[in-house]
Amino acid sequence: MAPHSLYIVDVFAESRYTGNQLAVVANAESLSDEEMQAIAREMNFSETTFVMSGGSIERGYDVRIFLPTVETDFAGHPTLGSAWVIRNEIDPSGEAEIPLNLKIGRVPVTFEDHGSGGEILWMHAPTPELGSVHTAENVAPMLGIDPHDIDPDYPVQEVSVGLPFIFIPVKNLGALSRCRLDLSRRPASLYDPRFDTLAFIFCSQARDPANQFSARMFFDSGGLREDPATGSANACFAAYLLEHGYGSGGPVAVRVEQGYDMGRPSLLYLKASEQDGARDIHVGGCVIPVARGSLTSPCE
Repeated sequence: MAPHSLYIVDVFAESRYTGNQLAVVANAESLSDEEMQAIAREMNFSETTFVMSGGSIERGYDVRIFLPTVETDFAGHPTLGSAWVIRNEIDPSGEAEIPLNLKIGRVPVTFEDHGSGGEILWMHAPTPELGSVHTAENVAPMLGIDPHDIDPDYPVQEVSVGLPFIFIPVKNLGALSRCRLDLSRRPASLYDPRFDTLAFIFCSQARDPANQFSARMFFDSGGLREDPATGSANACFAAYLLEHGYGSGGPVAVRVEQGYDMGRPSLLYLKASEQDGARDIHVGGCVIPVARGSLTSPCE
């Protein structure tokens, strides 16, 4: 059997070695579920994706997404990164849209000129669902901050797009940098036996005046980790901003900095609008190739 091609890309990156790393394995239909999980554990990125052969623009491209410990139905940066690899490496076509067939359903990714030969990839996200609201006093202890660090202008609220995130607004960049998630201090109201807490902490300050928000996202995947750029959480964030009237209640168009506190600066573009009660959510960013190679066979 020929070795499986392997690609590494940085997603939501403005330069090489920033953004969120992704490993993409091509022609993966011959791999078992156990092998895919073992490869994802070996890569040890936030996610690794597996592209099955036989895809096309008409039928879409079947893609599976694995964290180091479990498969997931949907995630944002793996969706954009996989679409880039398909369009540029696996099935070079120059098409303006690449449809991915994920476990959550069909997710199209479009390519838009970004100037200087670059592109922004836009994911049309599944519709997020807004959930329970919590108090600052309830969540502050698990972040190691004071309740007064939490911004009263935005609610502490759960939002889900397959995975539930808890959105926690803080007042400034200083409070954002001080946050450290401690699951031993997680309130009982946030415990869900199906998921570990996914905490998205944000403030309406940014290092670059061209951007509107800064964010951090903590999760547990075989140990507590921080994610440098989280497309699925930012899709939920776009719906959250739309719900709570950011920009005087009109369409949302913002840029979010993430990953700065862990040395992986990332930039995510969000667009959201609502018509007749239906939300339209798009998350965009740049993808930069880093490496290509192949997995060795067991006998090598």
